[in-house]
Amino acid sequence: MSVNRAQLVEKIQKELGGDTSKAAADRALTAVIDSIKVSVKKSKAVQLIGFGTFKVVNRKARTGVNPKTGEKIKIAASKSVKFSPGADFKKGL
Repeated sequence: MSVNRAQLVEKIQKELGGDTSKAAADRALTAVIDSIKVSVKKSKAVQLIGFGTFKVVNRKARTGVNPKTGEKIKIAASKSVKFSPGADFKKGL
């Protein structure tokens, strides 16, 4: 079962205390997500101790196969984001 944004906002609101509004909790979540996005876009790793690390990785160009036709196609090199869970996070799984 997955957790959606609204559920995360509710959890943040509870954690921050009863006087925190949902709007404030949503702004806090948005600020964290936006900060991670901006840092990763600048090719910087974002390390959250106890949680994990987000970083940009380069994917090499490669040859793939079109599953419908079986035709070989070239896939261009690209960048992607990799998440590596931290040791504390791995223990909890």
